[in-house]
Amino acid sequence: MAGAFGFKGCQKIRGPQIRNLLEAKDFFLFDCDGVIWHGEKAITGAAKVVNSLIRHGKNVVFVTNNCTRPRENYVHKFYRLGFTDVMLEQIFSSSYCSALYLRDVVKICGQVFVIGCDGLRRELQEAGIPCVEEADDPDATIYNCALAPDVKAVLVGHDDKLTFLKLAKASCYLRDPDCLFLATDNDPWHPLSGGRILPGSGSLTAALEVASGRKATVIGKPSRFMFECISSQFRGVDPAQCLMVGDRLETDMLFGSNCGLDTMLTLTGVSQIEEAQEYRNSELTTNHNLVPDYVVDTIADFLPAFEDLDEEGN
Repeated sequence: MAGAFGFKGCQKIRGPQIRNLLEAKDFFLFDCDGVIWHGEKAITGAAKVVNSLIRHGKNVVFVTNNCTRPRENYVHKFYRLGFTDVMLEQIFSSSYCSALYLRDVVKICGQVFVIGCDGLRRELQEAGIPCVEEADDPDATIYNCALAPDVKAVLVGHDDKLTFLKLAKASCYLRDPDCLFLATDNDPWHPLSGGRILPGSGSLTAALEVASGRKATVIGKPSRFMFECISSQFRGVDPAQCLMVGDRLETDMLFGSNCGLDTMLTLTGVSQIEEAQEYRNSELTTNHNLVPDYVVDTIADFLPAFEDLDEEGN
């Protein structure tokens, strides 16, 4: 589709170009952090953009690697920040998709050992997937702690209470070649205010990969599985009619490329246009999959296009 508009990769678009794109696409996939909001503050104009897309009959879904909260909590956050038309069925988090993978794809028979927050456990429990309960004595070590006998999968997500014992237990479970090794996502880090960063799920997964000598199967972006979840719940999803909007080249843009979607980078989050241009000019062809088709400063750049459409409708 990018070629149809006469653009090469990584081109900033505005005004009539955005309007043409909005008219051409039926399905819009948005990352959340850095695209829709920063923490507890919505990106200026984002709520109006999302509500306008829905009002104009477009399909809108949210694909996030943030596995720390269940989907119902996301619905409350969307509403709280002014996204009044967002429904539970539109939200695809890496924790929710991990639950679907365990329940519907591998049909897990046994318990799952979880390295992750309560939100991840809640999604698994709502899908009917039993999780190993943590009930160790505070002084327990890997030398004397109990190990569950029927662990069939280890799932790693963001865990701000990670302990050496959890890591050691997971390593023991993964000595069984029939025990699945899954990760909600491979995000290495997340930006915080004041120039600080928060280690992401990918950093925890990397530690366990070294300890176990195994590689994890990643469920979230840039894996195709999240798009397969969407396609299974929304009939008639055509990749050619989709636009993936995100702020991170290595996850959002690569996800779009892996799924055959057009991609748009918004500059309100992690990645900047200079990084995308470096990938575009790289001699390494695999880096070209990280290059967005389109770039906007913010998704609020969509708003003039909606105003034009509304004026024509009147």
